[in-house]
Amino acid sequence: MTTKITVETLINAPVAKVWSAYTTPSDIKQWNTASDDWHTTKSTVDLRVGGIFSSRMEAKDGSFGFDFEGTYTKVVPHELLEFSFGDRAASVEFITGATGVTVRVVFDAESENPIEQQQQGWQSILDNFAKFVQAKQ
Repeated sequence: MTTKITVETLINAPVAKVWSAYTTPSDIKQWNTASDDWHTTKSTVDLRVGGIFSSRMEAKDGSFGFDFEGTYTKVVPHELLEFSFGDRAASVEFITGATGVTVRVVFDAESENPIEQQQQGWQSILDNFAKFVQAKQ
């Protein structure tokens, strides 16, 4: 059985703005990093079921890079994204509440790195996303 990891953040912004920042390639390049010594150099999004997304993530010193890519399996605008990447899957919920939008990401853990490290990395990316959206207002 696959271990599921959950990360989330609350963003004080309208759901349309949060959704747009999460799904627009030029925005993704601004926030999609787990640490300051990494960046996303390229992003593509085909936002439909069966559509493919890809983000090129690289160390700023050029020592390492990889493509994080997958296929959307469910798209409910302003509410839910589900996607597969390799043999893993993830969902991103956009939950509107009285104080903003909770973005909750649930993903299948991989076996190469400790659960805590995976959770910290994805949480860091989500925290960067929240900062980006709130600064953009």
